[in-house]
Amino acid sequence: MRSVKDGMASWIAALAMLLALAGEAAAHASLTAAEPRDGAVVAVAPGAFRLDFSEPVSPLVLRIVRPDGAAVDLGDFAVRDRSVEIEAPVELGDGTHVLAWRVVSSDGHPVGGSVVFSIGAPSAAPPPIADPVDRKVRTAVWLAKIGLYLGLFLGAGGAFALAWFVPVSRAGSRVVLALVGIGIAAAVVSPGLQGLDALGAPVGRFADPAVWRAGLATSFGLTVKLVLAALVAAALAALSRNAALSRAFATVGLAAGAYALTVSGHASAADPQWLTRPAVALHAAASAVWVGALVPLGLALRAGAPDAASGLMRFSTFIPVAVAGLIAAGIVLAVIQVETPAALVGTAYGCLLLAKLGCLAVLFAIAAVNRGRLTRPALAGDARALARSIGAETVVVLVILAIAAGWRFTPPPRALAIAAAQPASVHIHTLEAMADLSVTPGRTGPVSVSAMIMTGDFGPLDAKEVAFVFANPDAGIEPFRREAAKPGDGTWRADDVVLPLAGHWTVRLDILVTDFDIVRLTTEIEIRP
Repeated sequence: MRSVKDGMASWIAALAMLLALAGEAAAHASLTAAEPRDGAVVAVAPGAFRLDFSEPVSPLVLRIVRPDGAAVDLGDFAVRDRSVEIEAPVELGDGTHVLAWRVVSSDGHPVGGSVVFSIGAPSAAPPPIADPVDRKVRTAVWLAKIGLYLGLFLGAGGAFALAWFVPVSRAGSRVVLALVGIGIAAAVVSPGLQGLDALGAPVGRFADPAVWRAGLATSFGLTVKLVLAALVAAALAALSRNAALSRAFATVGLAAGAYALTVSGHASAADPQWLTRPAVALHAAASAVWVGALVPLGLALRAGAPDAASGLMRFSTFIPVAVAGLIAAGIVLAVIQVETPAALVGTAYGCLLLAKLGCLAVLFAIAAVNRGRLTRPALAGDARALARSIGAETVVVLVILAIAAGWRFTPPPRALAIAAAQPASVHIHTLEAMADLSVTPGRTGPVSVSAMIMTGDFGPLDAKEVAFVFANPDAGIEPFRREAAKPGDGTWRADDVVLPLAGHWTVRLDILVTDFDIVRLTTEIEIRP
């Protein structure tokens, strides 16, 4: 009776911890527009730059690279909703310039890129810029991610198994503590590596305090703190000889580790948050219970521990519930993240998911053999075959963790679709009239074109008719005209427009003010593939 009460207290404590730590997350950011636009040639040096993103971001690095290769950091900027407005440095000469940027989105992942524009005329050769991807940093980030997963799933999960499945022999406690140690070491270095990746800095700057501040300032910084708390609780559970305390620490460690994965990362950032965040936590907790039990149970069976058979029975009774939760949560997250079957083979994220699913199929097959054929002989005293099979399961789990760590560098199809749906927008301003023009989505194919029209001094302009004229001379596409309608929201809109090619399009607005007076506004707009 006492053990039941202790168990209930542990689960209540874990639930209270999860509720107390509840917070918010957001989606993966991408650049949707820039001023000057990429590839533009402007007559005079701009006084300011603007970068528009698919969601609010926090700038990390803003830099202009001059035609001679000299780089100037841009520190005077303002963040307005989804836009970053940057004051341009003085004395920008003629030639090709590169506006390099790195920002961090609310999911904790840094995003970087560059906008190339020219003043007066393009340079004979573009300014040299560094490769935005540092393979050494990326490899270190990936290895640290694997270390975190080892600590959370095999370490904290193993501590849970020690406390609940083999509390007498505590077989494998040293291995579990070693795995927890690996997780702690990975968590300790992760903010610095995150900062390097966020700032686009080389490995040599790992000890730079600015790098660590940048890493800790992202939502991943909170994940690291929660992971450390979870692993400390797991270590206390593995070290404690008091059964009640061990179970309490193990349960809190499992819950904190599961929650840690919901505060940053792609999966936890998807909408609807009320569904995805609990799904991430459930998927992580169920995975840790399953794979964390492999090492303690395998070693207990191999050593013929007195509680090996009873531990195997407890595990066999509980694991169907954990696997059901793991599968249900995994399906929910996969459907939300991938969205369409075509994305499974058409994106890097989808390919990694297929690889993970293949490994999971192998893991489920081994587990089915264990349960159907090898558990009964093990309970009868012959556990050699089951111990070897559990070892094979552990190897497959390590491969799965390595694959999952690769998702750190691959935006999910959901985020790519959000970016693709963003409009391409441009502002046109003349003495006679001005317009805010939007093409939605800002990519090739069928689009909707809308414009808010005003006079040159921001007054109302009651036009009689408006038409959009598109052309792409570089691609040999002659001008074609689409009449716009006024749906009643103050804009002029045309829905029957198809832009077949990506690149720079010339757009002209023909605004009929009176029967004898027409105003024409012309601009260029960038259409994405």
